[in-house]
Amino acid sequence: MAVTTSKPSKVGNNYYKTSVTTNADGSLSSTTFRTDAKGNNPVSVQTTSVDKNGGNRTTSFGTGATAAEKKAFNDPNSPESKARKQQVQSQNPYGSAPTAEQQKKTDAAGGGSGNTATKPEEGKDQGSQLAEQDAKTQKAGTRDSFRKDLVYPVTLKLEYQDVIKFNMLKFRPRAFQSGGDLNPVGDRPSGDIIGTVVLPIPAGISDQNSCNWGQDEMTAAQGMLLDLAKTGVTQGISPMVNVAGEQAEAISKNSDDAGALFASKFYEAASGTQNTLSRTQGRVVNSNMELLFAGPSLRSFSFTFKFSAREKDESVRIRDIIRFFKQGMAPIRTEAQMFLKAPHTFQIQYLHKKNPHKFLNKFKECALKDCSVQYTPVGEYATFHDGAMVSYSMTLQFQELEPVFNDEYTQQDGDIGF
Repeated sequence: MAVTTSKPSKVGNNYYKTSVTTNADGSLSSTTFRTDAKGNNPVSVQTTSVDKNGGNRTTSFGTGATAAEKKAFNDPNSPESKARKQQVQSQNPYGSAPTAEQQKKTDAAGGGSGNTATKPEEGKDQGSQLAEQDAKTQKAGTRDSFRKDLVYPVTLKLEYQDVIKFNMLKFRPRAFQSGGDLNPVGDRPSGDIIGTVVLPIPAGISDQNSCNWGQDEMTAAQGMLLDLAKTGVTQGISPMVNVAGEQAEAISKNSDDAGALFASKFYEAASGTQNTLSRTQGRVVNSNMELLFAGPSLRSFSFTFKFSAREKDESVRIRDIIRFFKQGMAPIRTEAQMFLKAPHTFQIQYLHKKNPHKFLNKFKECALKDCSVQYTPVGEYATFHDGAMVSYSMTLQFQELEPVFNDEYTQQDGDIGF
């Protein structure tokens, strides 16, 4: 058995290194670790193994892998997956001149094709197969490919100016994983990028992160019943009887309070009145009120862009950008028109000199819920000689498909995060 380890590579805010193990039986495995900048303090993220023939590939995630890392390493086009593949191949586990079979195993261990349970058809990647399936089921004329060079203004220089980038994605639903997972709902696969628009960052950008918390109450009587039920379910009948005896003893030790409570309930039932304790003694039952976490929430974002064409090509560009968003957000009919499929979704990113902006928020995959276009934003109708409007105003309302979780920020500072 031989083990080699790559140097750490920085991907986003994290560092990763990959170890490759060549076993005596000819099988190969690779494990990617999250580390510090020097390659120390490794945390196992993903392990991939292939048999001696380069097939039967199995992949598992370490307990230290975050949800964001699982999603990234499941996406073969992510920077994390590409870095992992490069680290495996750079180690040349079979030397500088591997055979075709050895190269196949190396490629599979690094996340390449290989023979897996979800192996695509020969000569086709999974994305191509999904695109073919979509083409067969959706109505003819449905657009799945848009321009990727839509930039406004036409003189915009990405290397000098901060911009906002919109990638249109082919929507992919979350997968359900069979097997022993406690939660069978898997991560959402990343859809293929089918179009891109780049615009200057507009005024008024903001984000609002929130969680749902709700007021809740539990009286002493309810707490006793809960204690009995919990003991009975987890320990059995005999311990539950013991707890009931302890509760009866506690009531007898506080007979004055218990008697006043029981008496007030009797008075209320007999007379049809309410709040007798408060009326007669100036006190109420302690409700043990507290604020309890009720779940996450989904963030929404709004952007307003103003367009004014300075030349004919720019007026055409503005028209195509508006159409890009309006057509991309439209539902998709199946060929038989029995069902409607989800519209395309969007990946949004702030960029500073072509790199992710570290001082503005990140986005998760978003749905475009509303696209409003004002054709006379200056208050009067005006066109150029070819009919193009002098100016437009477009407001886009997005909402993320999934909530943001703590682990997706990672444990290292370096940007605002989500």
